[in-house]
Amino acid sequence: MTGRAHLVLFLITLAALLFVVHLVRKRNLRAKYAMLWLSIGALLLVVAAFPRVLDWMAARAGIYYPPAAFLLLAVAFLFLVVIHFSWELSRLEERTRTLAEEVALLRYRQGEVDQHLPADD
Repeated sequence: MTGRAHLVLFLITLAALLFVVHLVRKRNLRAKYAMLWLSIGALLLVVAAFPRVLDWMAARAGIYYPPAAFLLLAVAFLFLVVIHFSWELSRLEERTRTLAEEVALLRYRQGEVDQHLPADD
């Protein structure tokens, strides 16, 4: 990769990190997810600032084409993110179902109480 390409990659990564910080400050992104994205962004900044790091990591892993190592890591990371979000979604669906059942029971009990109260005429 050329020096210009690394500069562009560095600037894009820096902009992404600033965007994550902006979302956290506006309270649109929870801290646990912000830490995830900030750590990934920091890793990308290191790779963008020091391109030989990716070459070294790929060589240590036995991968002869460093961009393929980067792609492999990106796909693995995205797979883990999808698994995590699926787990979170399943957990939230269960909580939503439980809350809906509790609200239905409370409404039913409230209706029973309303039926037993004398009407104000």
